[in-house]
Amino acid sequence: MARRTVGFSGADLENMLNEAAINAARENKTEITYLHIEEAATKVKLGPQKRRLQSDEEKLITAYHEAGHALCAYYMEKADPVHRVSIISRGEALGFTYVPPERDKYHETKSELLDKAVMMLGGRAAEEIQFTDMTGGAASDIAQITMLARRMVVDYGMSALGPINLGPLTDRNDYNRIYYQSSEVSEKTQALIDEEIKKIVDASYKRAVETLSKHKDKLDLIAHTLVEKETLEGDEFETLMQAKSKPAKKMKPTSSRTPTL
Repeated sequence: MARRTVGFSGADLENMLNEAAINAARENKTEITYLHIEEAATKVKLGPQKRRLQSDEEKLITAYHEAGHALCAYYMEKADPVHRVSIISRGEALGFTYVPPERDKYHETKSELLDKAVMMLGGRAAEEIQFTDMTGGAASDIAQITMLARRMVVDYGMSALGPINLGPLTDRNDYNRIYYQSSEVSEKTQALIDEEIKKIVDASYKRAVETLSKHKDKLDLIAHTLVEKETLEGDEFETLMQAKSKPAKKMKPTSSRTPTL
């Protein structure tokens, strides 16, 4: 339980246990089980389940998208292990891959951040590999990877531009008042920043495509299992990844249109 709730605040823990008690009461149970707590913890972090009516084609696309995230996390050396992957909608997302940290982290290295970037783009890469097309389902992933790459360049000095803070600066003066200076960089410097951000994103996407292409059999296996079961817990995912590969099932042809997700 402690490993499951790394990063939870006291309020998160309280909400989780309240939700777990409600889950147990709905089932007329006299005790709260780990399954009740697991579902409650997921709800606290990702929102409640939403059953959306999807076509078989859209469901398959979502399954490949989430399988792409999960496989990239599995094969990245510095990534945390996959805890749960699902194609059941929560919040605004049609599915999710939950990769919580194994322990509290106070520092993240450049290699860890780059591996995280690959995982973020795993969904889009899987869509391109399987369907030779793209959907709008990766919008949130793209926003996250862009923000991560920008922080690496602007705040963390993890690019060819060197250890220079290129963003807004905050400090306190002698009277303990907060001093704020907005970012003031030249057009040339801004162009260099944009170029470095694009390098990180492009390199991460290339690694994601290479990883999933190399392990296409596992991508098919995880995606088809998600279509059948909808949710895979961490141990189930690990078992599938370590199982000997079998020939992939033949796919039904999909339409050439770009589905709206």
